[in-house]
This record gives sequence, C-alpha cells and structure tokens, in this order.
Amino acid sequence: MFEIKENISLKNYNTFRIDVKSRFFVECTSSKDIVDFLKTRKSPNLPLLVLGGGSNVLFTQDFDGYILRPSIKGIEIINESDVDITVRVGAGEDWDEFVAYCVERNWGGIENLSLIPGNVGTCPIQNIGAYGVEVKDVISEVETLNLSTLKSVNYKNNECEFAYRDSIFKQKLKGTHIITHVTFKLQKQLVFKLDYGKLKDELKRFDKVNLTNIRQAVIDIRDSKLPKPEEIGNAGSFFKNPVIEKPKAIELLSQYENMPSYDQGMGKVKIPAGWLIEKAGWKGRRIGSTGVHENQALVLVNYGGSSGSEIYKLATEIQKSVKNMFDIDIAMEVNIV
Repeated sequence: MFEIKENISLKNYNTFRIDVKSRFFVECTSSKDIVDFLKTRKSPNLPLLVLGGGSNVLFTQDFDGYILRPSIKGIEIINESDVDITVRVGAGEDWDEFVAYCVERNWGGIENLSLIPGNVGTCPIQNIGAYGVEVKDVISEVETLNLSTLKSVNYKNNECEFAYRDSIFKQKLKGTHIITHVTFKLQKQLVFKLDYGKLKDELKRFDKVNLTNIRQAVIDIRDSKLPKPEEIGNAGSFFKNPVIEKPKAIELLSQYENMPSYDQGMGKVKIPAGWLIEKAGWKGRRIGSTGVHENQALVLVNYGGSSGSEIYKLATEIQKSVKNMFDIDIAMEVNIV
C-alpha cells in the first residue's frame, strides 16, 4: 500500500537540508506499489521526480509535482560458490548499511566505498566510487521499471554504459526508468585494492589488513575531512574531477609544479577538482549561511538556513573562478532541481 501526501517538506529527505516543499509525496515499498501509484495518480501530467537518499540533489525551489521515493528493502542471496556470492538488493536499502552487512560476512568488493551517503538504488546512476574502486566493478545487473510501459526491464553490467560518475541511468534513461533492485557479485576469495595512498597510509595503524580494518580506515579518512550531513548539510563532492587533454596538463604543470595529475590513457589526464578550487582561493570561504568546507574544497555546505539557490550561486561562482584561472571547466556532480 502507499499513501500520497500533500505539501510535504523535503528538509529531511535531502542531505543539504534544504527546506522546500513538494506538492505531492509518495513512498512505495514494492515494485507493485510503484505500478499501482503510476496507474492511479491524479494529474499524471505533473512532473515526477524519483528521490532516493537525497544525497546527490540540490533543491533550488519548491517542487510542483510528485516526489516518488522507492523504499524497497531486502537482501537476497541469488548464487553462492567457494569463490563469490551474488546478492539482489532492494533500491531502498541504505548504502553504507549494506556495505557493513557485506563486511560482517567477509564478502569483498565494496569495503572501499564505506560511508558514502545514499541508497542502493542510486549507486548505479552515479557509478559511485572512492579509493580506487567504482561500484560498476561489482554490479552484475540493475532492475528497473519503465515508466511508460510499466514493465520491468533488466540491464546487465555491460548494458549500463558505466563511466566516471556516469551511467545510462544518468543519461539516456534519465527520467524514464526507476531502479527497483541492484544485483552485486562479491568476492569470498578476497583481493584488496589498496593503491590509494591515503588508504595505504591509514592502514599502517592496524595490525593486519582485512575487510573490517579497510572499512574502518576509509571511515576514519572520510570523517577526518568530510562533514557529516546530519551535522552540516552537504551532498559530499559537489564537482566532478575534470579530465583534460595531455598537452593542456603539461602546460599547467609547467606553471604549477605541485599540481596533482593522474594519467587516464588515450591522451587524457585527470586533475583533482578540489585542488583547483583550493588554488582559486575558495577552500574554507563562507558567504552567509553557505560556504566551502574548511577541510575539503569539493564540498559545499549549508551551515543552516541557506537556500538551494544560494548554494547554486556559490557553485557557479566557483566554476567561473576555476575557468578564469586555469581555463578548465568543472562540472557539477550534484543534480540541480
């Protein structure tokens, strides 16, 4: 069953804690509920926005339409061998709670993605990643509901068009499909990914390397530099790391010898957006009730009472500064509504 509520505040449904209202709000706990709602809703021409954990969205105004929150729960073992295990997970499961669940059972593959906010259903859209791991590495299938036909459509990993912070669900299928379940293939014969420098250094504090200690090391690193959304409103990294042409990178390195850069092959180089923003003088700056976090320039924050339009204005000013200083465009990772 589902209930359609009216004029609901979204403050507790987005990690920026922006206090806007949605004309209609419905939470569905099964695929059938979603279908029933879509078949019976009044004013079907009103905009429809699917909202998961609200960790990658910035509301700049009230939403004159339907907010649909898929709260489908459940973790089901599909297949298991001595080498790996395949689990099907409801879109409404909390991502970090799922990571903890897997670590407790010694299932490897997503421990590096600890403490990323959001729900399981949103992780394929953004192809979340951290500390040398992307979720595409462990996803085997994504189950969706086509909003036009109300039929289930499954996408295998190679059909999801995963890329850096990107997927088919963020591009071609945006606004046309709802993710209901995600199937993961995790490892029982463990192979750790510890190439990321800070993670490797943090693990030196522990007596051994295992899933539990890797998860704790990631949590400790993130806690040391990222604000908790429940304490300071934020959506994690606000900007993507830009990938530029190698000649441009060489030119910049001649001017900024300490500029971090990561070869991506095919004549491309990735530059950390946080470094660019910090170099442009934004790290730790505060304008009214919004600002750039003092420990991580990628994170824009709402200190309390800020509007989404104020945060968006700050983001555009940062983009202009980086463009003027480095001639590099940095794209917003957060969805603007």
